[in-house]
Amino acid sequence: MVYQNNFNFSGQNFINNHSIIQNIIKGAKILPDSLVIEIGPGAGVLTKELAKVAKNVLAYEIDTKLENILDQELKDCTNVNIIFDDFLLRDIKNDIKSYQYDNIYAVANIPYYITTPIVLKLIDSKINFQSITLMVQKEVGDRFTAHIGTRDYSSITVFLNYYFDLRKLFVVSRNCFTPKPNVDSIVISLVRKDKRLKVDNEKLFFNLVRDSFHFKRKNLRNNLKKYDLDKVLEVLEKHDKDLTVRAENLDLETFVDIANRLSK
Repeated sequence: MVYQNNFNFSGQNFINNHSIIQNIIKGAKILPDSLVIEIGPGAGVLTKELAKVAKNVLAYEIDTKLENILDQELKDCTNVNIIFDDFLLRDIKNDIKSYQYDNIYAVANIPYYITTPIVLKLIDSKINFQSITLMVQKEVGDRFTAHIGTRDYSSITVFLNYYFDLRKLFVVSRNCFTPKPNVDSIVISLVRKDKRLKVDNEKLFFNLVRDSFHFKRKNLRNNLKKYDLDKVLEVLEKHDKDLTVRAENLDLETFVDIANRLSK
């Protein structure tokens, strides 16, 4: 998957409600002897609580202006290490190679405009995260967890459901942040699937899904012109559909079946 690295990190919003922090910790369900990767620790309020339940916390913060604040906030947290760098540019596997742990988690309260690239970075790392707990803009969370046939159902929905069982945990009012953003947030949980659907060619599968949603209001016949439409139709008919169907009306299993048929 491809993600951009050229983002502006000029503004941050900090959680000002401690009960939200506690609910994030509760929702993450972090087991003992675990390593937690935190993306965007901000002022370290969540980091401090993560340090109480995890064996180690490795946090990534791009804003070096927060270094003194984090040093002061986390001075008693001997199990926390902070890397001041762009998370999207890091080799995560190399960063964690010296840690010993039974389970690994990712927790993040990240800028809304960079949510998808960070999620794709976590997936592309091939690290076997037990779960990923994210606070994201409510609109983004709705898209990630959308149901088939709805307006929010998109390629990222299909991608994430291939890897994870997704669940909305709770909504966070914009009033719980300083400064107050213009939108509400939502905390979502992504738990890795023990058994994924078998995909013969993942690159083909990802390209197929992305192309299927390229022009969202167009049907598959128009969006998949560069593919073997006879093979696509063969699979669609097994699912009682035809080439006039739109991508938003296809579930994960159908996309997998089409990709596997095209790979033969």
